[in-house]
Amino acid sequence: MLQKETIRLIQESVPLLREYGHKITANFYKRLFNEHPELLNIFNHANQHKGHQPQALANAVYAAAANITQLEQILPTVKHIAHKHRSIGVLPEHYPIVGQNLLLAMRDVLQDKLTEPMLNAWQETYGVIADLFIQMEEELYQQAEQQPGGWRGFRDLVVTKKVRESEHITSFYLEPKDGQPLPTFLPGQYISVKVEIPSDPYTHIRQYSLSDDPNASHYRITVKREEKGKVSTYLHQEIEEGSVLSVSAPAGVFTLEQTDSPVILLSAGVGLTPMLSMLKALAQSPSTQRVIHIHATRNSQTHALREEVLRIANSHAHIENYFCYSQPTDTDRLNRLYDKEGLIDAEWLKTVLPSTGHFYLCGPSAFMRDCYQALLSLGIDPAAIHHEIFGPAGAWTPPAAARMGATQ
Repeated sequence: MLQKETIRLIQESVPLLREYGHKITANFYKRLFNEHPELLNIFNHANQHKGHQPQALANAVYAAAANITQLEQILPTVKHIAHKHRSIGVLPEHYPIVGQNLLLAMRDVLQDKLTEPMLNAWQETYGVIADLFIQMEEELYQQAEQQPGGWRGFRDLVVTKKVRESEHITSFYLEPKDGQPLPTFLPGQYISVKVEIPSDPYTHIRQYSLSDDPNASHYRITVKREEKGKVSTYLHQEIEEGSVLSVSAPAGVFTLEQTDSPVILLSAGVGLTPMLSMLKALAQSPSTQRVIHIHATRNSQTHALREEVLRIANSHAHIENYFCYSQPTDTDRLNRLYDKEGLIDAEWLKTVLPSTGHFYLCGPSAFMRDCYQALLSLGIDPAAIHHEIFGPAGAWTPPAAARMGATQ
């Protein structure tokens, strides 16, 4: 429990964090990796270079200060980050290192603007928040380990099948090297994949959504090869059938809500991947609730898993499916391979969506922003809009989440 004077000092620092938060966290990461380069084996290097990770941390630190009298307001964010930390192997001993370097970064950037009592208040507050993370993450480690077929840390899975789904997207089917069963997962969850790339001194960990039936005997990840993506390129070019990948147990909070209301799945590009596991779960459900699946991509050449989605939709009367192509080819037009040409907008959504339900969004930040605003313009309750951003929320975060420092 924080003392009243501690709370007052933290509140006093809120304007400073609003103004200098990104500088503090950029300083923090530089300092952290200089002093503890071994932590580069855990953190995503690409997000560091793009500035997304410092911005996400700045949001979280600011949120903690802004909500210091009601920390329960940031529990959804804490839970999301805790899942991510569990999936990459963050341990209790990492927290004192992070805390020390964060406080030094605050002192370095703010200098005489940060009084000694204020710094002490942040030290006390960090200890409380770190204890919350450590406790929650240990619970998640135990849940992952104690579920049937579960494990703690990383486990070797064999690539039993590699399938090219489009010009830039490939699926990898994974089964346990030890022959033991895999645990089920919640539709929408992801696994972390840890790889060691030859000539690279550090290991790299990336999260990939599970894109198949949650009850299957295998896992499947469907990976887009990014132009400058070190890990995705390595997976596409070097990992073949018979290769072994080290992966975490499934994690993540972007999962289906239990409801009888309509479910709307809105995705773009490789954002299709968590939606497909949701779609398969909904197809197998005894409920006949209305399900609407909408996927946007450039054209049929970039459209992954098209036929798989069509098979599901065509064999279940309660599932509606729509494809939106922003740049269809002549062949796409001739064969009527899509339902809407151009970008998804509120005017078109109004013709296919119900007025209520649970809405799930996943895709590039611009797509997320536009769809979120379109849904709001149609009167959809923000609380009914669930979203997943691959990586820290550097480019876009819904307004309500941004106020709480969400780092989804």
